[in-house]
Order: sequence, then C-alpha cells, then structure tokens
Amino acid sequence: MIKFDLNNRVAIVTGGAQGFGLAITERFIESGAKVVIWDIDEGEAKKALEKVNSENLTYQIVDVSSFETINEKLSEVEKSHGKIDIFINNAGVAGMNTTVAEYPIEEWNKVINLNLNAVFYCCKAVVPFMAKNDYGRIVNIASIAGKEGNPNASAYSTSKAGVIGLTKSLGKELAQKNIAVNCVTPAAAKTRIFDQMTEEHINYMLSKIPRNKFAKVEELASLVAWLSSEENSFSTAAVFDLSGGRATY
Repeated sequence: MIKFDLNNRVAIVTGGAQGFGLAITERFIESGAKVVIWDIDEGEAKKALEKVNSENLTYQIVDVSSFETINEKLSEVEKSHGKIDIFINNAGVAGMNTTVAEYPIEEWNKVINLNLNAVFYCCKAVVPFMAKNDYGRIVNIASIAGKEGNPNASAYSTSKAGVIGLTKSLGKELAQKNIAVNCVTPAAAKTRIFDQMTEEHINYMLSKIPRNKFAKVEELASLVAWLSSEENSFSTAAVFDLSGGRATY
C-alpha cells in the first residue's frame, strides 16, 4: 500500500464511522493524519474508535444538516488540534427507490438536505478556517448517479449532481489559494447504504458496471488520500471517477 504523506495534518471525515467514511479514516490514520470523525451515531463512532485503535482518532457527534452545529464543532476542533487541513464530505443517505411521480416530498427534502445542503454548509463553514492557514484539501464524495442519473433514485441522483456542481464552483473560487476542492464519483460499494435500497435497484446498478463488480471502499480511500495530500497541488474543481467503466463522461 502506498502511503501518502499526511503527517501533522488534521482531517475531519463526515459519516466517518462506517462504509466509505471508515475506510477513508483508516487510510488517513495509516498515513499519519489526526482524524476527527463526525457522525450522528455515537454507537458506530465508538465501534470505529475500537476498530482503528489509534490515539490520533477522535469523534464528535455532529448533525451536518445544522449550520450552527457545524460552526461550533469546527471551532472545537481548531481549539483542540490547532488547525483544520482536510475536510471530507462523506455523510449521506440513499433515499427511497421509487418514481418521481410517487416520490414523497418529505423524503425528497430529507435526501437533498443531508446529501447536498449539508455539504454546502460544511464547505461554507470550513473554508475560513483553511484560508487562515493558506492550506486546505476538501474532498466531496458524490456518485456516478450524479453524472448519469439512476431511475427510481431521483433525489439521490439530483443531490449528487448538485455536489458535483458545488465542487466545481468552490474549486474555482479558491483556485488562487492553496486550497484544493475535488469530488469523487464512485459506483456503488457494498456498504450499509445498500440496506436502504431495493434488491432490484442494487441489481440495476451492478448491471451498469462493465467490470461486473462493485467498488471496494479501500480503492476509494486510496484516491481520497492522494487528493487530500500535498502531492495534489494542482487538481481542483475536478471530478474523479471510480465507476468500474460505467462513466460515459
């Protein structure tokens, strides 16, 4: 395994207690970073700490759909760790699998709020902390669904498309600073988010992947580690595919 140099870097990973987030957290710790998991589930956060077993890993219980809470928690991290170098927007939900005509408005708002609005809130809040030190790496976890759109997953697809647009906009805004903003568009991986999907939808996603297998969380973590390192001093406002050949652009 290649270790990207994240020594003395302070990272926050939202939804970092399981799935993609936990894989990213583990890779960051192995690369020398100090990591703060942001998660809404304290039980899962405690399990993550036990699994990783590192003095460089802590957690905070954070509702990323609350801008006020985000600002409070960022200030706490800066106070305890001295700075914030890396921010990974990973927390999200799949939402229901149903047609647009039948999609409940309440469910739509829930998915958009967590998958898109929360990413905006976190980016808006963390940029001033990074700008003070003239250094930052933001990586937003989007999805191939945001580029191609999955049927019966309109809220999820729309939210991830929004994350891609936000990434490109913010990356261009910060291009003259030493702050890189990129996103990753993975195909599905076998994580607990599958529990929110129908078997029919899971089979549909697999059928669209030319490699005929799902992504590995470790592969995503490797890409995110590079994007979060000093080695990535040029790429910003960019979209990096991890789709097993599915992506068409």
